[in-house]
Amino acid sequence: MAALRNDLLLRALLCEPVERTPIWIMRQAGRYLPEYREVRAQAGDFMSLCRNPELACEVTMQPLRRYRLDAAILFSDILTVPDAMGLGLYFETGEGPKFERPLGRAGDIRKLRRPDVETELGYVFEAVRTIRRELDGAVPLIGFAGSPWTVATYMVEGGSSREFKTIKGMAAADPDVLSLLLDTVAATTLDYLNAQVAAGAQALMIFDTWGAALEPKDYRRFSLASMQKIVDGLVREADGRRVPVILFTKGAGPLLADMVSTGCDALGVDWTTDLEVARRYVNDRVALQGNLDPATLRESPEVIRQGVADVLKSYGTGPGHVFNLGHGITPDIDPDRVSVLVEAVHELSPKYHGS
Repeated sequence: MAALRNDLLLRALLCEPVERTPIWIMRQAGRYLPEYREVRAQAGDFMSLCRNPELACEVTMQPLRRYRLDAAILFSDILTVPDAMGLGLYFETGEGPKFERPLGRAGDIRKLRRPDVETELGYVFEAVRTIRRELDGAVPLIGFAGSPWTVATYMVEGGSSREFKTIKGMAAADPDVLSLLLDTVAATTLDYLNAQVAAGAQALMIFDTWGAALEPKDYRRFSLASMQKIVDGLVREADGRRVPVILFTKGAGPLLADMVSTGCDALGVDWTTDLEVARRYVNDRVALQGNLDPATLRESPEVIRQGVADVLKSYGTGPGHVFNLGHGITPDIDPDRVSVLVEAVHELSPKYHGS
């Protein structure tokens, strides 16, 4: 594969010196782009788009054609893993993901088996290979998966949830069964992420969207411990260089201090924790990624630029910062506002790196 021409992201994730702060955006390929909506319409539905390597490559590349971003992220979904485990993933308009066969009973969980990811998720790895060829060394490609806890919430609840009644009830009444489920998902996710690296992913991110819904002690037992098992088994070198790993628990706050000990290279931080505070939590032991409030992109260019300036100032000087939103970009955002964001990072960040 072609040599990497822009390695700012990989260096920043390893706390190595950079000339400016690299930027990418969670959900940078998505519904806010008109060209994405055209391709999705061509595919017919979301999962058909995910399962078509050529179309997945196309929507991965779209934001890179518009913006001076420092990374591509694989276009896929965190629920491809439970789909491969036979739960029957489908999407209902306006209601989000659902499963035909949720795991609401202990017997269902005990019968759950690890799939052969190469067979069941081969389309994802073919997409990775296709994207790497298309990138031709321009920027690194990030692979990803959902955390076992977050993925398990969908598997047990049958879809999106606000209260997590069933899985929290399981945690209280039958924690060993829940641990069995999390172990099975963690082992499958490890296989899945290592296969992404083998196919060409150059950095990895684990999305723990719902970890902070747990009490701290339960977070450490059910969410963080499962992510730890994945980090422990990941392939950490490919193409002659380290493959950095980012963990992101939305709403982590003080739990960031616990997350450092996993051996990850970087932690994502949402907008509810100032980077200055987050940096104290982690004591500069890992890089930090974030953390502009996505709602800022609905504001004027002046407000967006000020938001960028505030985030950069909050992190301060030195290496170890990757600029991102504090969560994914929302579908209602004007693409021109994203241009303002990206260009502001390019313009304002060099002074924090001695340039």
